[in-house]
This record gives sequence, structure tokens and C-alpha cells, in this order.
Amino acid sequence: MKRAVDLVMAVPGLILAAPLIALAAVAIKLDSRGSVFYRGSRVGRDGHEFRIVKLRSMVAGAENAGSAVTSAGDPRITRVGRFLRRTKLDEVPQLWNVIRGDMSLVGPRPEHPEYVRLYTPEQRRVLSVRPGITSSTSLTFHDEERILAEHGGASAYVDVMLPRKLALDLQYVEHHSVGGDVRILGQTFVFAVSRWFGHPSPPRQGGAPGTGSARPGAGGGSSPSKKDG
Repeated sequence: MKRAVDLVMAVPGLILAAPLIALAAVAIKLDSRGSVFYRGSRVGRDGHEFRIVKLRSMVAGAENAGSAVTSAGDPRITRVGRFLRRTKLDEVPQLWNVIRGDMSLVGPRPEHPEYVRLYTPEQRRVLSVRPGITSSTSLTFHDEERILAEHGGASAYVDVMLPRKLALDLQYVEHHSVGGDVRILGQTFVFAVSRWFGHPSPPRQGGAPGTGSARPGAGGGSSPSKKDG
């Protein structure tokens, strides 16, 4: 049922979004050199790696010039990229990943392999479902780049944010339903539209990042914003 809903929504969604993607592609090419799309390695269901597709929001070669996560003010983010990230338009091409079967519309955000290697056996249960474009966790941590900038960047992601995100994702794995997915999609739509007019704070679905220090291997039981460049 979940896969059928994904296809019924992702196929027309990608068709309708095609003109918007085309306009964004022109802006990206005018703004900076490099490919329009970013294709990065992520870990999907059952631990299988796949290439996630996003509109490029960072300078060419960003993957060789810094951390695998980005925080607010990262100089690798382009001018157009800042707009794409703020409005979440950079995520739209992931509808193609949904159609391919790499991802679902709703599910835990896919992680970079270097972070998945830090998961405990319990945390690896999030890999029992397809990763998603959106989730209650990503809505809760919608201001992730600012939080990382305030708490130390990549190290804060591993020590503070990742365990909390995985704890929420595990709740989704245990209790997800088609009705719950529809609710999350509705919340995501309202949030994405409102990003064009301000900086909303969507309903928190669980614990917000704090100042603790539980590494993924020590008791923490998806978008840091992965670099996409």
C-alpha cells in the first residue's frame, strides 16, 4: 500500500515540478560552474547504498573541501543554493529516487555512509524501511544548519543531533502507518509553502537538540544538511 501511494503521488508530482526544476537549473548554471544536480551516496533500506538526487546548492568540488555536513554560513553554499535550501526546492528531484524505489515519500532521512557506520545494532533498525524525502524528524529538526553552527558543526551532529534524530526515527519505524504518512506529508506541504514567506516553527514531534553528548554508539536510542556539491 505504501509503495502504491508513493508512485501515485511521486509520478505526477515530478511531472508538475519539472518546470520549476528547469528554472532552478538555469539559475544554478548562471550562478556557479558545475553540474545542475548533485548525486551523493546514501544508505537505504537493508543497508544498500544508492545515489540521492538533489539540485546542487554548493560549489563544485565541495565534497573535497570540508565536512560531510553543513552548518549555517558555510562558505561552500552558493547564492542560489541558499534560496534552494531555505525553500527546500533542492529536495524536489528526490521524487525520482521515490519512483526508482530507492526512497519513499515519508521515512527516516537517508544518511551518509560514514555516519551509518557509527550506528548501534538498535539504531540500524531504521534501515528496515525505505528512507524518505520527509519525516516527522526532519520537521522537528528543520533548523538544523543553525543548530549545528551554534553547537560546533560536524562534531555536534555526531555527539548531539544524530542520536536524537535516530531515536525519533525508531519511533516512526515502530508506529508508521499510511494515515500517519499522509499527516506528515500535509505538515510538510504547509511548512514548505510557508518557507517562502517566513521562518515557521513546525510542531515538534519529539526531543529537540540539546547540549548532551551521546554518540551514536552510546545511548541515542534524517536533513545534518549533507553537502551536495
